[in-house]
Amino acid sequence: MNGAGTAGTMNDAVHVLVVDDEEIVRESLSGWLRKDGYTVQTAPDGRAAVEALQRARWSVVLLDLKMPGMDGLQVLEEARRLRPEAAYVLMTAYATVDTAVAAMKLGAFDYLVKPFDPEELSVLVQRIVAQQELLQENASLRQALKREYGFHDLVSKSPAMQRVFDLARVAARSASTILVLGESGSGKEVLARAVHAESPRAGGPFVAISCAALTETLLESELFGHEKGAFTGAVARRKGKFEAAAGGTLFLDEVGDISPKLQLDLLRVLEERRFQRVGGTESLAADVRVIAATNRDLAKAVADGSFREDLFYRLNVIAVTLPPLRERPEDIPLLVQHFLDRLTKDLARRLDGVSPEAMAALVAHGWPGNVRELRNVLERGAVVAKGNVIQLADLGLPAPDPARAAPPSGDPLPLEEVERRHVADVLSWAGGNVTHAARVLGIDRMTLYNKMKRWGLQRPEQEVAAHARR
Repeated sequence: MNGAGTAGTMNDAVHVLVVDDEEIVRESLSGWLRKDGYTVQTAPDGRAAVEALQRARWSVVLLDLKMPGMDGLQVLEEARRLRPEAAYVLMTAYATVDTAVAAMKLGAFDYLVKPFDPEELSVLVQRIVAQQELLQENASLRQALKREYGFHDLVSKSPAMQRVFDLARVAARSASTILVLGESGSGKEVLARAVHAESPRAGGPFVAISCAALTETLLESELFGHEKGAFTGAVARRKGKFEAAAGGTLFLDEVGDISPKLQLDLLRVLEERRFQRVGGTESLAADVRVIAATNRDLAKAVADGSFREDLFYRLNVIAVTLPPLRERPEDIPLLVQHFLDRLTKDLARRLDGVSPEAMAALVAHGWPGNVRELRNVLERGAVVAKGNVIQLADLGLPAPDPARAAPPSGDPLPLEEVERRHVADVLSWAGGNVTHAARVLGIDRMTLYNKMKRWGLQRPEQEVAAHARR
């Protein structure tokens, strides 16, 4: 390869096939592309192009439209069958709307009108390569989601969340009451559902109720049911959530908000495993596993007298605390792909991922609403996005500040060590995604690769592979 400098190092993995029946065109295009650092081969006609496509994989194929024998559209049709992953660019001196439409229908990425400027070709190939890298990164994220990063519908690779998963799996196998603690939107109900799915009661129902959404009277009726005539409007007997969840799990969300009377009623059910419907006298078995959740500090509520101490101890048999999303930014790329896979189905539209700028903003955001907020932001982006890749403007988030850095502490550090730590932090924030990290740092990918090599920094998958070889 004749490419020189950093461009060659960065782009030599990109293989370009130039197909044109004019030798001078093949030589000119090859020269331009090799200067940009790409690996280039040529084919003088359609048949030779098909043979080249059968032999090897190609990132980009530049294809002349008018050639003797097989013309460009015929080659494109066959090539798309052989190598659908490649990007095809038609070249023609006779561009028409019909030609463009036919090329796009057959799967061409774009077309160029001869004669064209080398810079135009360079920009187009760079755009193709950037999109292909994005698709490859998204594919890697999908593979990551299939590894040990999940606990049913929960997705994480952070050590703190993995400890949560381990504790939750152990708790799921017991019959004990579980108290899930965490900020609003951190996924408490999702964790409760995962525990239910891993438990011996998985075949039974999972019933959820928000204790903060109802008045005391309505919540009492919802939990325990009522008899006909128990109160105005009770025109028939109605079963409550404890009966509906029989044989399964009852999830009490925002349990810290219930009234003193209902705190006592709930305590009796947990102690005696029996209850009565409102207005009834029959004692019914409470054959349920209770999982309670709150974003309140229950220990503090006990201290100030707003929550019963005995109920707190009954609920707090096994406590599981979910860390907020801002404390595990390495999970954001995984969660983004997880939600985009769901939104693809829910919205019935193709979503290839988010742009590097959008991912940088997602990683840098503080997420006061946690995972729920992230999901809502991505749904907004998916709805308003004009293309298949969600852009920063689609999300409604501010661009991240590349200059953001932690305040110095302890002894002063050499400038290079400060830079090394900052680069390592940004790589961690970006989940090891070099393209995203480079955008946040305001440098190109090759510069970042050189810094990583100089300082021995590795992406997460490289660290795992290195550890496996030991």
